[in-house]
Amino acid sequence: MVVEDSLENLTSYRNDSRQKLNWSSPFVLPEWMQTWHRVFGTGIETRIRVVKEGERIIGITPLMVRDSTASLIGSTDVCDYLDFIVTPGCEKDFFEIMLNDLKKSDIKRLDLQHVRPDSTVLSNLVSLAQDRGLRVETVKDNVSFEMDLPASFDEYMESLSTKQRHEVRRKLRRLNEEGNIDFHLVTDGAAVRATMEIFFKMFVESRRDKADFMTEKMASYFRLLADAMAGAGLLKLGILELDGRPLAAIMCFDYRDCIYLYNSGYDPDYVSLSAGLLSKVLAIKDSIEKGKKKFDFLKGAEIYKSHLGGQEVPLFKCQITI
Repeated sequence: MVVEDSLENLTSYRNDSRQKLNWSSPFVLPEWMQTWHRVFGTGIETRIRVVKEGERIIGITPLMVRDSTASLIGSTDVCDYLDFIVTPGCEKDFFEIMLNDLKKSDIKRLDLQHVRPDSTVLSNLVSLAQDRGLRVETVKDNVSFEMDLPASFDEYMESLSTKQRHEVRRKLRRLNEEGNIDFHLVTDGAAVRATMEIFFKMFVESRRDKADFMTEKMASYFRLLADAMAGAGLLKLGILELDGRPLAAIMCFDYRDCIYLYNSGYDPDYVSLSAGLLSKVLAIKDSIEKGKKKFDFLKGAEIYKSHLGGQEVPLFKCQITI
């Protein structure tokens, strides 16, 4: 059975303990999609279909439609990777029903980006579409970086190359010689909004391309996203301070034992102290101490990600002609 639903109602499914849906990353959570649509979704038709077997939901299609092309709700500039929401073990049944439902409608193409190798799109939907004789085009379009976290920070340091290990230790030592260093996380309450203003200041000052990216509309999106994710208990704002003065800020999400490093900025007056890089090192240290299992640097091929131990994960765009 396929039931039409609304974006606003997805929260009830996530909160329903009877359902075993796999909300695979922060970018597919209702709070995230609702925030994105609130800021960027004007004039965009949403197509939310809930596929059920009796009372059990086997999957959800969070799609938006433009000119007979359906895409997953979100955009590649602020959503690092996306996927369908499916109950594990039900992928084949779900996608069979979904493709039949799409064929009955005026949807002529699925444009799905970016998707990971372990997404339901690539691990299930592609082969099913090919078996039906549908035209499928899958192209590597970007990369992400992630790493499994060890049991201790010492183990993490030992996992780095000799050169990078020495560099990180040297930079940490130099930073600590400058004065009283504090790295802490802000997670909720009024402190989130105050800390976001520190984040914005450093974000736009640290690089010209970031300043161009952070338009007034984008800043509104970041503020709403911070509020929504803090309300869901997932937001982590990291602040690195020297003698009480902020040097760097990072915006992270803590979801299912993984820390997702979403964005960052630093005070350019302290570039000689490598404040931007060290804020990430200290976030990794904090994640290990809190028992997290994975650290996701997210999309982009910045060299620091591999230097700090990240392993490349290819990201694909996938187009399926219905």
